[in-house]
Amino acid sequence: MPYECGVCGKKTVFGNKLDRRGLPKAKGGVGLKITGKCSRTYRPNLQRIRVQRNGSVHRMYVCTACLRSGKVQKAG
Repeated sequence: MPYECGVCGKKTVFGNKLDRRGLPKAKGGVGLKITGKCSRTYRPNLQRIRVQRNGSVHRMYVCTACLRSGKVQKAG
């Protein structure tokens, strides 16, 4: 099963972690320099819950944003 929200489709995305040195220009320095770059993943906050859908109960992974906004009905 993929690491993905069953409601909105939010899933893992990839990006970079940048290491910087120096003092920002706004604070009187000459600016920040990038000294290293490595890849990382950004993962959604998924919870495995029981969901009421079409009159039946299913277990699915749902992100917390969908839970808070009321896009799914928790079975209970």
